Amino acid sequence: MGHPGWRGRTLVLWVAAVCLVSADGRRVRQPRCPPGCTCTKDNALCENVRSVPHSFPSDVVSLSFVKTGFNEIIGGSFVHTPALQLLLFTANSFDLIDEDAFLGLPHLEYLFIENNKIASISPFAFRGLKALIHLSLAYNNLETLPKDVFSGMDALTKVDLRGNNLVCDCKLKWLVEWMHSTNATLDQIHCSGPPSHQGRKINDLLPHSFDCITAEFASYQSLKFESISVEAFTFGMDQFVVFAQPFAGTCNFLEWDHVEMTFRTYDTIESTSTVVCKPMVINSHLFVIVAQLFGGSHIYKRDTSANKFIKIQDIDILKIRKPNDIETFMVDGESFFVIADSSKAGSTTVYKWNGNGFYSHQSLHPWYRDTDVEYLEISNKPHLILSSSSQRPVVYQWNRLQKQFDRRTDVPDMEDVLSVKHFRVKGDLFICLTRFIGDSKVMRWDGAMFKEAQTFPSRGSMVFQPVSIGNWQYAILGSDYSLTQVYQWDSKRGQFVPSQELNIQAPRAFSRVSIDDREFLLASSFKGKTQIYEHLMIDLSI
Repeated sequence: MGHPGWRGRTLVLWVAAVCLVSADGRRVRQPRCPPGCTCTKDNALCENVRSVPHSFPSDVVSLSFVKTGFNEIIGGSFVHTPALQLLLFTANSFDLIDEDAFLGLPHLEYLFIENNKIASISPFAFRGLKALIHLSLAYNNLETLPKDVFSGMDALTKVDLRGNNLVCDCKLKWLVEWMHSTNATLDQIHCSGPPSHQGRKINDLLPHSFDCITAEFASYQSLKFESISVEAFTFGMDQFVVFAQPFAGTCNFLEWDHVEMTFRTYDTIESTSTVVCKPMVINSHLFVIVAQLFGGSHIYKRDTSANKFIKIQDIDILKIRKPNDIETFMVDGESFFVIADSSKAGSTTVYKWNGNGFYSHQSLHPWYRDTDVEYLEISNKPHLILSSSSQRPVVYQWNRLQKQFDRRTDVPDMEDVLSVKHFRVKGDLFICLTRFIGDSKVMRWDGAMFKEAQTFPSRGSMVFQPVSIGNWQYAILGSDYSLTQVYQWDSKRGQFVPSQELNIQAPRAFSRVSIDDREFLLASSFKGKTQIYEHLMIDLSI
């Protein structure tokens, strides 16, 4: 029989093993294995639990969850188990890992989140796991990972992403960059998309395998006036824009305010029912052709000494009765402009600068009610394309011997065309043809004639304008009844693809201007505020 004193000491040791004494003298019971979990000396396994338990025996350093009933791992789920070195989740139904889900685990080295249904991970889900060396997210429903989700995890040596459907697009470019800069290894995984990378090993991709730079037009400035045309031009090393305001009866010139970073009023030309204000610089002199529906059309010159516009010439009212469009151009060093006349009695006419003024050089076909004229070069030869409400667009070619335009051909299968505008892509010549209702079209010159390349549904369209900004080629289709559609040229497909929608009331013209290394799109509006958009570059990988 033992000594009574020894039995007393044994009892004290047993009590000390199961109880702790708090600072204020109260006894604190050591955490037990929570319901639904099985605990051994240093391991705990939880099955079918509805949430992450907040207390485990203090000597547990590895914790596993199997077939749990919670939907996500919420932030701070493990702040009560700071001694964990291994954490495993498998065969669970949760699909989200929240921000700071593993906060308070400074000693965690192994994290396995496998065979679950995870589709989304917070960018800061793994924040604080500085000691982690092995991370497995294998066999989940991940299609992407947030950028820099592994940031701060400098001890990582192994990442397992097998069994997911990772889409190797710009959102995942960061992972490719990280793979080439980290000491951690990744098992071979294949891309589930996009089509350009589908089936490829993500380990074989390089950062330059991604084309992640795109652009958009962002609203920049709204001008409180209606306008029917807009032109951008350079004069005296400065950039200007001019809007024709038919209701106000003015040509409204704007300049760029380099301090306020906005467009401000520069000057005006008073007129009547103004439809076009066309600037033209000849020998460092600025001329403006002002086309009016009533009261005739006129030509103004900028008097730099008096700092104002002065009228220098009237345009023959017998030929130009209802002007609709003006185009300026040069042929063999000589300056011309042509006015498209849309009246029954008028005639589209070419005017030439003779050193003192402009005189009528050639009248093109009368009686056809021309709505638009476009100057372009085909095979390095000057041409004009006239659009008319009474016939198909007609192509004229410059005759160098007679110094006049001769009718060459027409554009097939395109009646009721309001306007024609041209652009080039890698040397190929295209034209945009605008129809109010029906299909507007892009056509390509094949060496002998224009052939259809692409069609676009028109719903009240008065303008189909190509716009080139740097390496970007756009076609903007306006609408009086719906949103304006912006299309971007896809060089791989060799056609335009939808890019953006703009809310402009009754758009009539677009023009691009470059100022202070910034690109702007000017949009005239016949029934609302004139709009200015900035062309912004966007990195989709950010």
